[in-house]
Amino acid sequence: MWNNFKNYLSHSKIFVKEIVLLSLVFLLSASFFFHYPIHKIISLLFLTFVIDIVFLYSLGKKRALEIDEIKTTIKNIRKNKYNSPNEIQMSKSLVDLEGNIKAMFKRTQRDITQMQKLEQTRKEFLGNVSHELRTPIFALQGFLETLLNGALYDEKVNKQFLEKAYRHSENLNALLNDLIDISMIESGQMRMSFRYFNLNNFLNEIYQQVKEPAERKNIQFILNKLDPDLDVYGDKDRLTQVMNNLLSNAIKYTEKGRVELIVEEKQKSVWIKVKDTGVGIPQEDLNRVFERFYRTDRDRSKTIPGTGLGLAIVKHIIEAHDSKIEVVSDKDVGSEFSFKLKKHKD
Repeated sequence: MWNNFKNYLSHSKIFVKEIVLLSLVFLLSASFFFHYPIHKIISLLFLTFVIDIVFLYSLGKKRALEIDEIKTTIKNIRKNKYNSPNEIQMSKSLVDLEGNIKAMFKRTQRDITQMQKLEQTRKEFLGNVSHELRTPIFALQGFLETLLNGALYDEKVNKQFLEKAYRHSENLNALLNDLIDISMIESGQMRMSFRYFNLNNFLNEIYQQVKEPAERKNIQFILNKLDPDLDVYGDKDRLTQVMNNLLSNAIKYTEKGRVELIVEEKQKSVWIKVKDTGVGIPQEDLNRVFERFYRTDRDRSKTIPGTGLGLAIVKHIIEAHDSKIEVVSDKDVGSEFSFKLKKHKD
């Protein structure tokens, strides 16, 4: 009992100055206006002291209970006893604080969820990277081991094995370059150099670079005509990377038919489209094709070279141009990837 009394009074320390000041003002006013004799003033002083103690005790008790309630609520949050902010209930005197704690709880839950997602993404990314790295490395080791075990001097197979080893080293180099790019993009460290450039010259350069693999597969590669004086705004080097990714994918996944590079000029922008008659993408996979390492057909992807990062890089680069990469596709019919760039004002 005595400990509780001392505890409650200790919680009312912050009110002592105000209570004492009010009491002194009351006593001085009473003695001045009513001209009390000294013994009545002493009695009034004692009565005021008792009232002050009772008042401070009540204030201290109320404050102590509120602090205990706050501590209990915070303790329950730390122990994850609340599943939703609506479960947090406090007394009427703490209604404002209750609202702030609920808001803090919501933010904390969002942060925890985000951290869990990031951790899961990190694990998946590391798992995918290790898997993608393991494939060309193991292949290289196998070919080199075979060569060292005697095939190096066998003219029938040594060149074939060396060529295969070289192709796998190229795949490994492409994967490492893409990993560096995606890491720099997602960390905000990739520098972009925006300027106006001639779109006709740009696409013709891309066309000359990509037409050879299309011709090897007997695929029509068509660059539609466009305004020779049309200028667009963007990072030319990064857009070269975008076009190479889109066109190489279109050619890789097209066995017959054609790949078209289409330009549609609008009032303030220019749409660039890559359209093919390839295998297409199932509707259920369209929302995920821009995820890192996502493959719509993993069995088929094993026979087609690629890092699984190309479209993820494309997405980030196009978004850095205040645009969005869009895709329309039907399985066994073909796909169309498109994005827009700002056009130079005449």
